[in-house]
Amino acid sequence: MKESLIILGSQWGDEGKGKIVDLLAKDFDYVVRYQGGSNAGHTVIANGKKYTLHLIPSGILHEGVKNIISNGVVVDIQELLKEMDQVRDVVKDFKNKLYISERCHVVFPYHKLLDAVSEKSKGKDKVGTTLKGIGPTYMSKYGRTGIRIVDLFDPKYFRVRLEKAFNEAKEIVEKVYQEEFNLDLNQIYETTLKDFEKIKDLVADTSYLLDKVMREGKKVLYEGAQGTMLDVDMGTYPYVTSSNASALGICNGTGVSPKLIGQAKVYGVSKAYTTRVGEGPFPTELNDGLGERLREEGHEYGSTTGRPRRCGWLDLVALRFACRINGLDGLIITKLDVLDVFDEIKVCVAYEYEGKTITEFPASLKVLSECKPIYKTIKGWKTTTQGLTDLSKLPPQAREFIKIIEEETQTKVVMLSTGPERHQYVWTD
Repeated sequence: MKESLIILGSQWGDEGKGKIVDLLAKDFDYVVRYQGGSNAGHTVIANGKKYTLHLIPSGILHEGVKNIISNGVVVDIQELLKEMDQVRDVVKDFKNKLYISERCHVVFPYHKLLDAVSEKSKGKDKVGTTLKGIGPTYMSKYGRTGIRIVDLFDPKYFRVRLEKAFNEAKEIVEKVYQEEFNLDLNQIYETTLKDFEKIKDLVADTSYLLDKVMREGKKVLYEGAQGTMLDVDMGTYPYVTSSNASALGICNGTGVSPKLIGQAKVYGVSKAYTTRVGEGPFPTELNDGLGERLREEGHEYGSTTGRPRRCGWLDLVALRFACRINGLDGLIITKLDVLDVFDEIKVCVAYEYEGKTITEFPASLKVLSECKPIYKTIKGWKTTTQGLTDLSKLPPQAREFIKIIEEETQTKVVMLSTGPERHQYVWTD
């Protein structure tokens, strides 16, 4: 692997990006997170130990690989410190190992409270947020009341900004949502500055750093969080995350020129079936024993929230859309082994809407909610693919399954992940 690479989710998140980034990271000089916050959960199993990373890039577990949390990420400093403690058995010193953009916006307790009261007020129309304060932090950012990492270097300036943002949040919670606001301004101020002391040496101008190292020919792996169908602009709005989870968010999320980013390959990660957490239309969802079996076989419970994921057959209409807007050079299919137990396997190749066949993913959620999946059915292979590392041993029916994906998306499947461990994969390209 010689060029820089973008790895992102091609579905509604939870596709197994963490394992893929961890697997590939050793071939790169830098691994970069460019959007989202601690609402992401990337699970990596290394040397028999499970790590769940929310903010720190998945390359952190590899010696010699540098990691960047770039400006598009919103940072909960307390959550970041917990993650740093989690990986201290691997990383003894974070200096020159982890860089945090000075332009990152900070998540505060009042953002989490705003998240909770806002979600509560929606009732049955709730979005299904992780309640990590991510959406309200991005709202503060775009409302120009946000506080950035760089502001913490000047305690007096930070205090002025914090008081304004704190009082605004208090007004909203008490007067708009008529809920109790039981936070202490002084405690937030003092705790933030105390915690900041533990990471301030890691803060850098990561836009300049990335531009420099890419021009020097260093290899950079960009790690997406969430998934394309949760992209705030292109996803199933309003049931989306609060950032650009597709490749469209990389330039503004890193401060790197489109000309430099354009030199990187783009691989999308997709499960061999479809899942999503939270609310919103889901055409291939299985609300029956098959859906439950997919959930149990795939251990489909959120790594951030623990919530059971909604499960269904692979939706190639949505995946085709993700391939197009991300300009995917290849697909990485994960959890192929989860399908080993099924007698027959279905893939959705189009939707039926009001008696018509549609093959492009609709923007309207009303239309999407009324779409019925049109399936192709193949016979299950009924033999284990778990841990498979030899492509020649892939069952014929599994080859047919991959062929259908490639034909329908016009995108090459370049890798199959056949289990959670690092070594359980096979390149197909």
